[in-house]
This record gives sequence, C-alpha cells and structure tokens, in this order.
Amino acid sequence: VQLQASGGGLVQAGGSLRLSCAASGQTFNTYGVGWFRQAPGKEREFVAAIDWRGSTAYYADSVKGRFTISRDSAKNTVSLQMNGLKPDDTAIYYCASARSSQAATIRWAYHYWGQGTQVTVSS
Repeated sequence: VQLQASGGGLVQAGGSLRLSCAASGQTFNTYGVGWFRQAPGKEREFVAAIDWRGSTAYYADSVKGRFTISRDSAKNTVSLQMNGLKPDDTAIYYCASARSSQAATIRWAYHYWGQGTQVTVSS
C-alpha cells in the first residue's frame, strides 16, 4: 500500500492545520493508522493513532487536547486536525499503516510509511 500525506504548511502559533493521509494500492481500512513526526536533529516520535474502526485513538501527551485523529473509510483516508499549534510542533509529519487492526504508539508496529509533509509553526 502507498500512503500519501498532505496538508502541511506554514502557520502562525495558535493556528490550525489539517493533515490528510490517503492510501492507494490497497485499502488500509482494516488496519490501524498512526501519525508520527520528526523535527531536525530529533528522533521520530509518536503523535496520534487510530484503530481500524475509528473507535480507539491514542495521543502523545504533548498534543492531547489540541490534535484530533479521525478516519473516513469511504474515502480511504485518515486525517489529523491540529489546533493551537506551537513552534514545538514544527516537524515533518508522517502517516503510517499498522501491521494490525489496532492503534499503536510504537514505530515497529507500523510497516508502511508515507513520504511526510512539512509543518512549520512560526512564533
């Protein structure tokens, strides 16, 4: 399956962006999907994840209450709504398809990755 992340851009602190992850090649509707991010000089870190039914979601503490992950099975997409953005949110954001139907917070649980989309938050 090929994943395409989009929706990144430059935004001022306090602003919002909505990232989208689209799957092609095959559906990822029966798999968990996660978002990770990587800032320059830092390790890739977990941001949010959702299970195949959209009934369970996990968030990193740093984004809890500001970011919301959701999925649209009809469109074969997963979105990440990001509100209240901070300069520390600046990173390349990657979506990934899990090896199972469950939401997961660790990188090894994912085997297909998108190419990433840049999010830059100015102060």
